[in-house]
Amino acid sequence: METLPLFHRLAGAPVLVVGDGDMAEAKARLVREAGGTVTRHWQPGQKLAFVTGEDAAEQAASLRAQGLLVNVPDQPELSDFLVPAIVDRGAVSVAIGSSGASAALSKALKERLEWLLPANLGAMAAAIRAARAAVTHQHPAIEARREFWAALLAPGGKLDPFTPQNDPEAAIAEALAGGYFPTRSCHEITVGPAGAEALTLADLRRMAQADLVVYPASLPVAVLALIRRDAARLVADGAPAGAAGRIVVLRHLP
Repeated sequence: METLPLFHRLAGAPVLVVGDGDMAEAKARLVREAGGTVTRHWQPGQKLAFVTGEDAAEQAASLRAQGLLVNVPDQPELSDFLVPAIVDRGAVSVAIGSSGASAALSKALKERLEWLLPANLGAMAAAIRAARAAVTHQHPAIEARREFWAALLAPGGKLDPFTPQNDPEAAIAEALAGGYFPTRSCHEITVGPAGAEALTLADLRRMAQADLVVYPASLPVAVLALIRRDAARLVADGAPAGAAGRIVVLRHLP
């Protein structure tokens, strides 16, 4: 990654927007939609600023010196943070960025995703949030909870996020009432001379869902980059005894 994607809570926070015209108004509208308060002059406590206009470089430098993070639209070299193309589904939002390389590319990807993602994803997220306490009570171990949600959200599952859901609360309640108890799983994936390029979609899905990934020290960096970031990792020849959750063992054949 060239930039780190983050989601910033703006509820009630003052955000400085400097400049006039369509670009400035678009940024002000974005701030308001995220729950922030638009201000046109610097005030203590502000953390973010959008700067437009002919003197944007000077304004950005001045505000940065006062401790603000600055975005200058269409000038990533002058910006501390970049604004992605956004697919908005209420509690669920998808941000697409290109590290400032091409806003047109980000926009094209956003338009494709708008077609793919159901409009009621926000309602599904709200149902999942409301059920977290009940799921934690039934599945105290974090590995068990991950497996529970992974089964519901998997392709074809009761909460498949790419399929419109009429009653996500009922789907979750049904899964809980059915006494679903996750079991330990272990999959081996062999990485050959072609490295990451030869991995199948099934391989990638398992690596993205794994709770523990075991791999040899010789594994290519490009393959390591495909592992879920918060998965536990272990350099070893095989899965340790007693390990729980979804385990992936990677073998390397150079």
